[in-house]
Amino acid sequence: MITKRIIPCLDIKNGRTVKGTNFVNLRDAGDPVELAKVYSDTGADELVFLDISATEERRKTLSDLVLRVASQVNIPFTVGGGISSVEDVDILLKNGADKVSINSSAVKRPELINELSAKFGSQCVVVAIDAKYIDGEWIVHLVGGKVPTERRLFDWAKEVEQRGAGEILFTSMDHDGTKDGFANVALAQLSEELNIPIIASGGAGTIQHFKDTFTEGKADAALAASVFHFGEIPIPVLKKELKAQGITVRI
Repeated sequence: MITKRIIPCLDIKNGRTVKGTNFVNLRDAGDPVELAKVYSDTGADELVFLDISATEERRKTLSDLVLRVASQVNIPFTVGGGISSVEDVDILLKNGADKVSINSSAVKRPELINELSAKFGSQCVVVAIDAKYIDGEWIVHLVGGKVPTERRLFDWAKEVEQRGAGEILFTSMDHDGTKDGFANVALAQLSEELNIPIIASGGAGTIQHFKDTFTEGKADAALAASVFHFGEIPIPVLKKELKAQGITVRI
């Protein structure tokens, strides 16, 4: 079995982490760099930073943050939020990000995926897809699940792969925040129909949920936020338990 990855996700607004944390010993729970360092030091395989602020200053704030994270963290990290051009990506990668995540900008102008993979390599390009299950179909949504599109999850995922994405980050809006488990049926179908890695997102609540998404959901990686930020599932405990249950993880 290929090594499965555990990925904490940090939502960033104006350079600060917004989903609260209850780590003890953090001087500043809102500082994403300090939080990133904790995760890096305790066994996270990768990190994802999503900038959810909607300001014109975002590009500068995000590039400054990336520079600071890169100096403190020795695991790969992905940055997303408002990235819509080759220039945006160029700055972030030069400042030390390993990958970028694009979502709305790819739906609105799919050629962006081709442009980014041609210039930087597909290994840098993660396409995030948020979808809701409506009347028997997974419908792609934008703006954090608020705006439905005409696109269907599996068709869009295949197009994304063909255009050169190196990875897909799939969030089920139906599962997100519920802590009832990941959307494993949809994840398994994505894994079967595509050849690129799939990151599961939305629904993590227990260690069993992680195990299930790797076995039933066939996910390559699992992303979560609150269960990590609030210390509900410490990463060393999660990995030890997964390993005991036969899942290949980096300890």
